[in-house]
Amino acid sequence: MIKIIDAEKVNKSEIFARMSNAPDVSAPVAEIISAVKNNGDSALKEYTLKFDKVSLNSFRVSEEEILEARKKAGAKFIKIMEEAASNIRAYHVKQLRKGYEIRKKNGTVIGQKIVPVERAGIYVPGGTAAYPSTVLMDSIPAKIAGCEKVVMVTPPLKSGKVSPYILAAASVAGIDEIYKVGGAQAIAALAYGTESIPKVDVIAGPGNAYVAEAKKQVYGAVSMDMIAGPSEILVVADALSSPVALAADMLSQAEHDRNASAVLITDSSALASAVSEQIEIQLKQLPREEIARVSIDNNGKIIIAKSIKEAISISNEIAPEHLELVLDNPFDYLPLVKNAGSVFMGRYCPEAVGDYFAGPNHTLPTGGTAKYSSALGVDSFIKKIQYTYYSEQQLSRSAKKIAYFAEKEGLKAHAKSALIRTEKK
Repeated sequence: MIKIIDAEKVNKSEIFARMSNAPDVSAPVAEIISAVKNNGDSALKEYTLKFDKVSLNSFRVSEEEILEARKKAGAKFIKIMEEAASNIRAYHVKQLRKGYEIRKKNGTVIGQKIVPVERAGIYVPGGTAAYPSTVLMDSIPAKIAGCEKVVMVTPPLKSGKVSPYILAAASVAGIDEIYKVGGAQAIAALAYGTESIPKVDVIAGPGNAYVAEAKKQVYGAVSMDMIAGPSEILVVADALSSPVALAADMLSQAEHDRNASAVLITDSSALASAVSEQIEIQLKQLPREEIARVSIDNNGKIIIAKSIKEAISISNEIAPEHLELVLDNPFDYLPLVKNAGSVFMGRYCPEAVGDYFAGPNHTLPTGGTAKYSSALGVDSFIKKIQYTYYSEQQLSRSAKKIAYFAEKEGLKAHAKSALIRTEKK
């Protein structure tokens, strides 16, 4: 049963405390990474047999397998994914940025150029559920950024194949290479490369605790999008809201996994009670009832606030992954939102709209990290390179100031490198 509590009794720092209680998997992950780094494909084969219960001679997904997957996925699903991909491209192409250059009359040129990373790695989970939506969300921004190669890794099924829906989505997104490998070993393969799998520059995509820990440990050898935790939804709703719809929205995240979190903040005690009742009714109708029930019982909360403004203030402290403003005139409240991964506004915009179809990304900061980080996007796959040009005359005008500054830091060679070019020959 979901907990109902008053706002003044809420310890906002503990809303997502379950994340700190996650088991420590750092030691086994470090062992896996070391084995893959040192032994390459042979380690991947060993771990694939151990964890996925399948023996593979080759990890690369063939063109034949992709064509077969498209047939199994079906024309209807392909068409829906193509429309979703179009929406995702239309949204993310606006994130493309241009470099800039400043030319001064004194002979100085300073600027910045925007460059995509050469190789992007996409991790797609394949455990309790297959997520073709993640394929689209994580790879399309990399393609828009201009990465030369986008490589996807995903765990194999016990048949030795990959979910046809995942492969069909990869085909729609235009991913260049796909490999049947998952878990921490897949992250290690992308970070360091093996005989089969190329080393990449950035790894993006969610995963379980082992994947998240592996991303932490290989960071530095490769860049990351973020370290994602369990799924979260926070709904701010008033008394006019439908308890049936709100319960469905909360369960949409609870069914992800047992550590997911669903929170409702409302100014209506009557709505709180009605939503609690609806959650119990709808739980019994879910195929993933057992998973969702653990999530609701352990992490679910309904918080009763004095006002909608207070509700949004509490939400800002929590900084949820997904925030729903189930209100009339939601744009009036949007300026109050300071911390959230993605915001869904109004009475007809459930979080699922963003998961699959609207266009904004669904790979989002979790565990309160929305206070300082952002959704995955084109910026996740680009880097900025600065450049500077000084004419002989401009260096002559500035050399003594540069040298003076350097000497204050005790760096004589820095000072000399500026002055030596201005000395008369």
